[in-house]
Amino acid sequence: MPRNSFIQMTKLHNVRGRIYYISSPKKQENLYAVYETTERSFWSDLAKCNHAEFKKSGTEGKCIEARELIIALPESFTEYPPDKLLQIFTDHFRQTYGTDCIAALHHNKRKTNYHIHLIFSERTLLEQPIEKVATRNMFYDEKGNHVRTKKEILDEDGNIRKRCKVIHKGEVYERQIFSIKDKRFKAENFLDTVKQDYTNLINQYVHDEKQRLQVFERGGMYLATKKIGKNNPKAAEMEADNAKRTLWNQTVDRAIVTGVAKSEIMQIKKERITDRIAESVWIYGNRPNLLSSIIGTAIAVLELLISKVLLKTLELADKVISKELEAEPENTDFKEQKAVPEESRKQADTPKPAIPPRPQPSPEAVSYKHLCEIYQKLQEQNKAIFALEKQRSDLEIELSDSKGIFKAKRRSELSTEIAGLEERISRMKVRLSQIVKEYGYPNAEAFYKAFHKAETAYGDYQDSLKNWEQQYGEKPQSLHDKLKSKKQDIKERELTRPYSPPNRGRSR
Repeated sequence: MPRNSFIQMTKLHNVRGRIYYISSPKKQENLYAVYETTERSFWSDLAKCNHAEFKKSGTEGKCIEARELIIALPESFTEYPPDKLLQIFTDHFRQTYGTDCIAALHHNKRKTNYHIHLIFSERTLLEQPIEKVATRNMFYDEKGNHVRTKKEILDEDGNIRKRCKVIHKGEVYERQIFSIKDKRFKAENFLDTVKQDYTNLINQYVHDEKQRLQVFERGGMYLATKKIGKNNPKAAEMEADNAKRTLWNQTVDRAIVTGVAKSEIMQIKKERITDRIAESVWIYGNRPNLLSSIIGTAIAVLELLISKVLLKTLELADKVISKELEAEPENTDFKEQKAVPEESRKQADTPKPAIPPRPQPSPEAVSYKHLCEIYQKLQEQNKAIFALEKQRSDLEIELSDSKGIFKAKRRSELSTEIAGLEERISRMKVRLSQIVKEYGYPNAEAFYKAFHKAETAYGDYQDSLKNWEQQYGEKPQSLHDKLKSKKQDIKERELTRPYSPPNRGRSR
């Protein structure tokens, strides 16, 4: 199963302390590389600037001095030189966002998590510092607050109190070397953009296609599964939760294969899962054990919709087949053949324009036939599941009708058959989701996006090829035209043959 990429962002309230922690061999026993795009003094100046601006703003809370990204890497990346690898990932961020960074490449203690800590600034250095010059004497108290008169900073003896400050007229009282904070880093979609960007970068250096990462789509049709850490006391509960989430995801795959609209799936997810969870938390508080029943109900509703759509599809297919069998085929060959000679005569009399190259299929169009094979496998698997579900439904109806003492044996047989069918259906649903994963697609949604794109490209190629064939392709000739063409070729050969006098018995 394809892994989701892991990239998280945190706010730093002590950037210098954090830099020391991630870059010091004393603090990190598995430190492989450190890479900086600027001098270390940059971060001290940045911290001072941010605290000064934070104080001026009067905002409550803690000052954000910088931000940090933690980027998990595949374990296969240990094959690359650490210094070079870290430089590539750090320079990529600097080139994309134009801000300075410092990064460190680590392993955790058990060497199971290869990752990068990337600290970046929300401000950039100005090319020319902005200096503010005092137009009169300025006075500051012990807390650094500006006061109006000198008397406010004097003691009883008329001396300036300790830690108070006077800036005389003509002196620089404020020197700004950084720009304002870049609003992009506070945007809601910033982390999502970074995740997609770095996932693509990671996949460029992954040799094995099966090890490629994907970005989990938040707010999509699927439910995310939770990572279970070692020695987690709630491991059993989380495993059961993940099993239900996986079952929902498999049902979504089947719904997509069946042809259920994405909007309908999203509506069921919102009404039956998202809204129900919010309602449950409001009424009962945080009770994770209720999640299983909520997801189970949503799965049942989605499966009912799948059955309805599949029944309509099968009924429509039967109607189309019956109409095609009843319809009489139209014979248009005679009309087409009759029109060919006249067109060929007209074209023979007029000079032919330059023929453009024959249209070539795009990579998406070339992949269409291969994707059709996968599509066919999905459809066959889905129909097989539906047939078993119908069989199970018939047995359940028979079981409900089997009442009384004399049918106890039959009830037992029916219960066993139903249990066996449910197990087979469950395995086949798992297999349905595995089909697309075997071909490198994370789920059915990703496959169908590629399939529809290839289908459109293939249709465009067929249209362009048909137009080219109609205008420049060789058209079939009638027997009369073939004889005429042959006579013309013989005549041209006779005219171009060099003259040779007949040999009338002369010696050679």
